[in-house]
Amino acid sequence: MLVSAKEMLDKAKAGHYAVGQFNINNLEWTKSILLTAQELKSPVILGVSEGAGKYMTGFKTVAAMVKAMDEELGITVPVALHLDHGSYEGCYKCIKAGFTSIMFDGSHYPIEENVAKTTELVHVAHALGLSIEAEVGSIGGEEDGVIGAGECADPAECKMIADLGVDMLAAGIGNIHGKYPANWAGLSFETLDAIQQQTGDMPLVLHGGTGIPEDMIKKAISLGVAKINVNTECQLAFQEATRKYIEAGKDLEGKGFDPRKLLAPGAEAIKECVKTKMELFGSVGKAE
Repeated sequence: MLVSAKEMLDKAKAGHYAVGQFNINNLEWTKSILLTAQELKSPVILGVSEGAGKYMTGFKTVAAMVKAMDEELGITVPVALHLDHGSYEGCYKCIKAGFTSIMFDGSHYPIEENVAKTTELVHVAHALGLSIEAEVGSIGGEEDGVIGAGECADPAECKMIADLGVDMLAAGIGNIHGKYPANWAGLSFETLDAIQQQTGDMPLVLHGGTGIPEDMIKKAISLGVAKINVNTECQLAFQEATRKYIEAGKDLEGKGFDPRKLLAPGAEAIKECVKTKMELFGSVGKAE
């Protein structure tokens, strides 16, 4: 059931759990995530980066695939199709393509420009019933060519963006895209607490969910995080399962080279990864 992310995240914030955003890269990933969400009766957000959208031939293709798959699989749990780290232009492309939620990442702009562009997109998105995420501060690492140093967000600037009427707010608190280095300092809960005090009931978003220790995840949720993004962990699980299949020579047995068989272990690995995260985030059973 394709919906905006607003209601599911408002419920998560009030219920002190988080909804997982799992990025999709192809049909197998989308199918695995949807089936797991349905099995666990959990709301879910399908994240699409601009790079992944381009890889899948465009946002229209992605939206059509997700809509058809949602219907064909008989998915009844709430599912949001969400643009991840979207540019100003990318947001309009996804709105036109039929996404139910968008993220405008204006964190690399001066705060005044971030406010102006976010204000415009909030009006457009809400007029069409879409939810919208904004960002302040930066997420460390690199994603789709966007490189962040991991600066912690200014709580005062977070309040400025939150007051524009966005449905969720991503704020840098020391989190990083990709694998976390051994010398990572950890999340800044002091910053997160200060942001929540400024933004009140606004659902907060934790990007870079891969590799963050479970105790930090739970503490972040207790401090207002209601959406957690996971991508790299699914990629690693998919890669490991596929490698084992090939190294075991399974692709050389019978018709083991058939893509449906070759990709099956990776698809199952993604299901297990998503299940583990949904259990950790506390969203299991919340769609019943």
